[in-house]
Amino acid sequence: MTATTMAADLARAVDPVQLCEVIGMQPDPWQAGVLRSRSPRLLLNCSRQSGKSTVASVAAYHQAHYRPGSLVLLVAPSERQSKELFRNVLTIHRAMGRSGGPGETRTSLELANGSRVVVLPGNESTVRGFSGAALVVLDEASRIDDEIFVAIRPMVAVSGGGLIAMSTPAGPRGWWWEAWTAGGAQWERVEVPASRVPRISEAFLEGERRSLGRWAFAAEYECAFTNMEAAVFSADDLAAVFGE
Repeated sequence: MTATTMAADLARAVDPVQLCEVIGMQPDPWQAGVLRSRSPRLLLNCSRQSGKSTVASVAAYHQAHYRPGSLVLLVAPSERQSKELFRNVLTIHRAMGRSGGPGETRTSLELANGSRVVVLPGNESTVRGFSGAALVVLDEASRIDDEIFVAIRPMVAVSGGGLIAMSTPAGPRGWWWEAWTAGGAQWERVEVPASRVPRISEAFLEGERRSLGRWAFAAEYECAFTNMEAAVFSADDLAAVFGE
């Protein structure tokens, strides 16, 4: 390793944002803020296609690569969703010039420094098999059952590990909504509606408004905790009917 590459690697170790360059990513300001956050608990309420999975993958790989012996868990409602996040981690791993070997499987990655990145479906019995996690990333967190989250919390209690819980809202229900609205100062909250994402055009959003309807669009792109099952009429519609 040359002096230049050593300096670059040291810069990445100190500042996770520098790791983005490896995959040709120019992080948005909010993504850089997430990567540089020192909060152990992060709630990311983000629009579809905002880049939340990418930034969480960078955080996961940074933890594993630069903190030897770390256990990083990737959890989602289904194994398929967890594997999608894992693919992003593998992309970074390969961009760092490392791939293959006995430490890489379809659901886990073990690095030479003793760190592991493990894929888990949202299954309580599977989740309970792990402890001492340095970082747990929860994808589609609003769709992860409360029982799963209860099983996850002790994993980081002793280790002092971090939690990144990212999602679009799924209505005013569940642990993720409660954490967002009433979780107190233990959580750092980051809200990223589509209007803050330069890669999403207004023309695309207009098409989505027409296709999805008001309530679904608000949840998917405006970070709103809409109750789509109950909200047959909007507040404006009701006001018009009752003359308010």
